[in-house]
Amino acid sequence: MRQWPGALLLISLLTGCSTLSGWMGDDDNAEPPAELEAITASVTLKELWSTRIGSGTDGQFVNLVPTIAGAYLLLADRNGRVVALSAETGKELWETKTDKSISAGPGAGEDLVLLGTSDAEVLALNILDGTVVWEAPVSSEVLSVPQIDRGIVVAQTADGHVAGLSAVDGHQLWTYDRTVPVLTLRGTSTPAVGGGVVIAGFASGKVAAISVEKGFVAWETSVAVPQGRSELERMVDVDDDPIVVGTAVYVGSYQGRVAVIDIQNGNLGWTRDLSSYAGLGVDFAQVYVSGADSYIWALTRSDGNSVWKQDKLHNRSVTAPEPFSNYVAVGDFEGYLHLLSRYDGHFAARVKVDSKGISARPLAVEDVLYVYGNSGTIAAYKLADS
Repeated sequence: MRQWPGALLLISLLTGCSTLSGWMGDDDNAEPPAELEAITASVTLKELWSTRIGSGTDGQFVNLVPTIAGAYLLLADRNGRVVALSAETGKELWETKTDKSISAGPGAGEDLVLLGTSDAEVLALNILDGTVVWEAPVSSEVLSVPQIDRGIVVAQTADGHVAGLSAVDGHQLWTYDRTVPVLTLRGTSTPAVGGGVVIAGFASGKVAAISVEKGFVAWETSVAVPQGRSELERMVDVDDDPIVVGTAVYVGSYQGRVAVIDIQNGNLGWTRDLSSYAGLGVDFAQVYVSGADSYIWALTRSDGNSVWKQDKLHNRSVTAPEPFSNYVAVGDFEGYLHLLSRYDGHFAARVKVDSKGISARPLAVEDVLYVYGNSGTIAAYKLADS
């Protein structure tokens, strides 16, 4: 049976549950993913090391991502295992078994490792040895990677809440609430947190700037406006993680727009009609978008005009794009890592990482690219000539 893209697992806040097949018919009618065409590689990805840390996503649609904090590479699996590896060698430094159903993370900062669970909890671990510092209840499942700034942990939950928790003991300091539409994508964007500001996107198509210390709203802007007769047509979730560069916030929405927002006042700059839920990437000159159809776009940062489009990964459930040197890295549902040229989008390299697929955005740190596969495989790559 063909599968729908992972983020198109719908949830309903009505009594009872609406499924994707109930709204869109038999999923055997779905357009199949594109077959990969042979490429002539123009660059070589050299594997530095590879290891497996646990069960990975365990076949669930969750938000488990690799995170770097100093010399630590932090990872978690669905069944509660959290590990710290040496980012340089892949050697395990510590491991903690939390016995939790981890659904998001890790985030890291201020000597803490932060995780969200499907049982409406946020966990904080000591980054030095993995011991649990505190556990805190929140309003619902956490599918957004918890963040930290100025001694406050920020957790966004699936029911539209954003909570500020004390980094000391996890007690709630403030909460911000947005009404969630009847139908939403299964997913929540991870807020951009820093400089005392939380930039959060919501299933209503809105983006808000929230004070990290007090929880008050500085501004709120609509990136996409629900349109159409059915609840399905009116879905405009902001599931792309907002990316802040200077005073610009780059964000995308499903069945809506990619847009740039002024972080100081919430005013919209350029906008582009483009549906996205996997995410964006930004470098010094361009914004990269993984479209809902798995086309990869490069847009100019200055005005949102198209630079190139790569359509050979159609319906392959690609990850958010990650700029890496002169390339853009994306993973797909069959576990391939693709490098595209940032100049024209042609395929520069391809490697198979994990037979169970890749759903986490690849992580580029300086000249190393870390890729976390759905089975729990984590691999580090470097360009052969770097």
